[in-house]
Amino acid sequence: MNQGTIHNFVWIPLFIIGLVAIGLGVLWCLHPEPWLLDQSPNELILQTTFLNLFSAKINTYLPDYLTVIYRFLGWWLLTSGLLIIIYLRVTRLGTKLARNCLNMILFIVLIGLYYFVFSFIPQSPFVPLLYVLTVLLLSSIYFSTRIVK
Repeated sequence: MNQGTIHNFVWIPLFIIGLVAIGLGVLWCLHPEPWLLDQSPNELILQTTFLNLFSAKINTYLPDYLTVIYRFLGWWLLTSGLLIIIYLRVTRLGTKLARNCLNMILFIVLIGLYYFVFSFIPQSPFVPLLYVLTVLLLSSIYFSTRIVK
């Protein structure tokens, strides 16, 4: 396989990871009730429904609070995705250091995501997406080892 093709297999999976982060960020930022995107695992943790939770007088402003938290999460994902894509554009992953740094950071982020998802919300509808992100990252790491100077 020629080096140009190998290089494409290094940066394109990371670019897709960046696009996924941007897409999820926009989704959480724009959805009117973003906590409903993963409603069933959230209700499983809470051991009650959102309807019951919001009906209690003390929780009158809980939807507003959850909206802020999810908008923050969405904004964090959106900016993280943009940073990944900008890093790819600026560095073009032309050096081993650039490739290793990005791969290491994304690997650490994925480990953290696996911990949080499987510790707290194992029934999340985002688990398959986590597997896809892992395959993308591992393929980028694999092809990074195949680049010859």
